Amino acid sequence: MSSLALTLFGAAREAADTQVPGLVDHEFASRLAAKDHTLWGPNAEDEAAKRLGWVAPFESSRPLVDQILALRKELAAEGVDRVVLAGMGGSSLAPEVIATTYGADLVVLDSTDPQQVSAALTDLGRTVLVVASKSGSTVETDSQRQIVQQAFTQAGIDAATRTVVVTDPGSPLNRASREQGVRAVFEADPSVGGRYSALTAFGLVPSGLAGVDIAALLDEAESALDLLTEDDAANPGLQLGAAIGGTSPLRDKLVIADAGSPLVGIGAWIEQLVAESTGKEGTGLLPVIVADGEPELTRDADDALVVEIVDAEAEEGASVDADPAESVVSPHMVRTGGSLGAQFLLWEFATAVAGSLLGINPFDQPDVESAKVAARGLLDSPAPESGEAVVDGAVEIRTSGDESLLTNGQVTVAEAVQALLARVPDVGYVAVMAYLDRTTEAELEDIRPQLAALSGRPVTFGWGPRFLHSTGQFHKGGPAVGVFLQVTTAAAEDLQVPERPFTLNQLISAQANGDAAVLAEHGRPVLQLHLTDRKAGLQQVLDAVASLD
Repeated sequence: MSSLALTLFGAAREAADTQVPGLVDHEFASRLAAKDHTLWGPNAEDEAAKRLGWVAPFESSRPLVDQILALRKELAAEGVDRVVLAGMGGSSLAPEVIATTYGADLVVLDSTDPQQVSAALTDLGRTVLVVASKSGSTVETDSQRQIVQQAFTQAGIDAATRTVVVTDPGSPLNRASREQGVRAVFEADPSVGGRYSALTAFGLVPSGLAGVDIAALLDEAESALDLLTEDDAANPGLQLGAAIGGTSPLRDKLVIADAGSPLVGIGAWIEQLVAESTGKEGTGLLPVIVADGEPELTRDADDALVVEIVDAEAEEGASVDADPAESVVSPHMVRTGGSLGAQFLLWEFATAVAGSLLGINPFDQPDVESAKVAARGLLDSPAPESGEAVVDGAVEIRTSGDESLLTNGQVTVAEAVQALLARVPDVGYVAVMAYLDRTTEAELEDIRPQLAALSGRPVTFGWGPRFLHSTGQFHKGGPAVGVFLQVTTAAAEDLQVPERPFTLNQLISAQANGDAAVLAEHGRPVLQLHLTDRKAGLQQVLDAVASLD
């Protein structure tokens, strides 16, 4: 099959027809292939000059394949065949998509919830820990590393021999890991930012150790490279970038739906890449991941563009090109499919194109650090809870940024949610931010389509703290049209972070409260629901939202 399939309809087609000729005349594709750092304007030149290694990652990635396969063989000979990945954002999302799509088992630790982290501390006799961080300073990854390594030691296992590190050359983590004598250190290309790192060591090492054919993945991507770097109107990278970033007026909600794609979970990877790259300076594109038949797909909003990820091989072009006007799906849409490696490269090129059309720097994340700073401040000096909490059963209700969400202190969870939805602007969205265990409490995601139906607007759902490395940038740097529903709790059995003066309960609480405070500072209304009884509170929230139907 073709490594890439792309069909555009309605406003997406109009945007491509309008924008692509100028991109071709500008020689955007070939200049990007040549790593021209001036493509995004003078304000972006310094960052872009250091962040274009993803354009052709194969020179640095190909030599890793044999090294990874050799290590996998060594570990297997020792009975070690279970891979646990500690990483956040780009260090975890791409490996998870790769492993799941290829049918490999990979345990992803991208949470600071004690319950979720504790569940990973099993089968240690057959486990290798992959620690993935460009610098090693990411507090979540460092905490996960410390906890898993301590568990190895307590089980009588030499933690160093069971630890593999992926990091940048010369990073603090690199130096510390070599001093510790870990099993292996893989150095990634430092000219590739985290969210563009799917085809570098960050994507290849954990998935390769888990059993993925990473040479085939690179082949898939490389097969699309010539097409994506050609100054031609048929270039799918130019077409897709123009479709998502060049509509007028801007359709800034990208409703992403899996339409039979074999690329399991790729929407979450696209979400981070697009939201964090474009959500700044009051503009940007917000991916909204939905399932078949959910509200965002059954209405045609002026600010929404549907993106269907299809199985191009199974469809053989027929359904890919079918007119969406004949179905309930929006007539303004993109359909794309193909191999995983090719899709990674396509979306990276398209995001770079969209950034240029939006007039922003797609390689920085200026508002991500604010939540990290706020969380660190709360860890150092815990602040008292702001305002009086209203208690409804097993849920404490607080607000940030809009105290009028609580009326006279007499309110239920259902009434508070209803008040929040009433604040959604006509072109706004709702973001659910759940600081819970995404592996065992996934039923909370059921409220996403329910809230979309109730509000009549797109609704995103993010698991905390991982969304802080994804849509968190858009929430603060993008258009000020979001309202936020935060769900938090505390694990009954906490975990102390070794060599750190805090526990995971304290860390995840600081992350949630810090993010809420930053959102409030930006004028975004936040409704905070804290589950005092984890199981009962979760059910209460589910029932409250269902009661609003």
